[in-house]
Amino acid sequence: MSNNAPVYGGQALLEGVMFTGQDHMVTAIRRNDDSIDYFHVKKEKKPIFQKLKKIPFVRGVVALIESAGFGSRHLQFASDRYDVTPGEEEENSGEEPSKLMMILGVAVIGVLSFLFGKFVFTLVPMFLAEFLKPWFPGKTVQIFIETGFKLILLLGYLQIISMTPLIKRVFQYHGAEHKVINCYEAGLDLTVENVQKQSRLHYRCGSSFILFTVIVGMFTYFFVPVDPLWVRLVSRILLIPVVIGISFEVLQATNAVREIPVLRYLGYPGLWLQLLTTKEPKDEMVEVAIASFKKLHEVEKNPAIAQTLVHD
Repeated sequence: MSNNAPVYGGQALLEGVMFTGQDHMVTAIRRNDDSIDYFHVKKEKKPIFQKLKKIPFVRGVVALIESAGFGSRHLQFASDRYDVTPGEEEENSGEEPSKLMMILGVAVIGVLSFLFGKFVFTLVPMFLAEFLKPWFPGKTVQIFIETGFKLILLLGYLQIISMTPLIKRVFQYHGAEHKVINCYEAGLDLTVENVQKQSRLHYRCGSSFILFTVIVGMFTYFFVPVDPLWVRLVSRILLIPVVIGISFEVLQATNAVREIPVLRYLGYPGLWLQLLTTKEPKDEMVEVAIASFKKLHEVEKNPAIAQTLVHD
């Protein structure tokens, strides 16, 4: 892919995929009647955000807030259009939390409620490590224990929700999203056959970003005290935007060097986590992802097309 080519991002949704470009965001979802519905949002580029996004270590926090605002609209659209297939009501009797669980799962993994998830995954491991302090009092040991609990909490959460059928489908759409972007970046035609040959992993994925916040957080905590408890608590909260900002730069750096033989391994921890957050998609899921990506291209070339879509 050319260095001047536009960079696209995406997000898996309930029975669909959202792709984002320079000025537009388009979602495609599959309905029960096998039709595809589209949703369009034009990006509102606020001057203050555009300026802040040019500042290293600040742009990550800004991009996260901006993405959360836009992404919530697409998640709401997909949730509103979500259909239960005939007969599924009986099969899932007593399991209706599946839809709610799906929405919450996508939100925590994605950018929609990343800050809420960050608070939970930051503070709970801290208190668990503090509980073990009588047996493991050293600062270095405490930070390693805290990080260990954080990883266990993150991996355990992902493993548990990935076992539910609906979340698994979201993870399959997540895989379809990555495959489409990989196919586009490889310069291949976006056909189901070409897309399915691609990897379901991608260096710029939000899952990698989440893991990098754990790793970056560990190193950052070495620069602040762990005693007394209130100092540790306050420092963890205040450092959240710092950790997010640094992690964003790390994510961008690993993506920039992914073609360099030795340095490409720097992004592997994030790719390994994606083995949990993505699954191999079915052909019909890939078709939806391709439809979303192609519709985004159409809208970018001719914005008037957006008027034919459901839009915000």
